Amino acid sequence: MPTDIVIAQTTIDGEHRAAELARGAVEARLAACAHIDAPLTAAYRWKGTVETATEWRISYKTTRSRLPALSAWVTQEHGYDVPEWIVLAVETGSPEYLAWITEETTPE
Repeated sequence: MPTDIVIAQTTIDGEHRAAELARGAVEARLAACAHIDAPLTAAYRWKGTVETATEWRISYKTTRSRLPALSAWVTQEHGYDVPEWIVLAVETGSPEYLAWITEETTPE
C-alpha cells in the first residue's frame, strides 16, 4: 500500500538554478529535502527537432498534500516553457524517515 510520501522530479539547465530550486522548495516547506543529481545528458524532441542538452535533475521528497503547492511553485520558478514534472509514489520506507518528511513539510 502506498504511503502519503512522493518523490517529485524536474530538470533544469544549470547547477546554480538547480541549487536555487532545491533550496527554495525546502525553505518554503514544500519539500523536506531535495537531491540534485550530477549533470546528465538529455536527448529530446522539441518543436520538431531532436535536441541534446546538459541538465541537472532535482528530486523532491514531499507529501501528497503538499504536492499541488510544490508543483505550482516549481512551475512559477522554473523558467522552461514545459518543465519536466514526474511524480513517483513511495510504496514503503523507514517509518521514522517518512514521519520526518511529513513533519518538515507541515506549514508552521
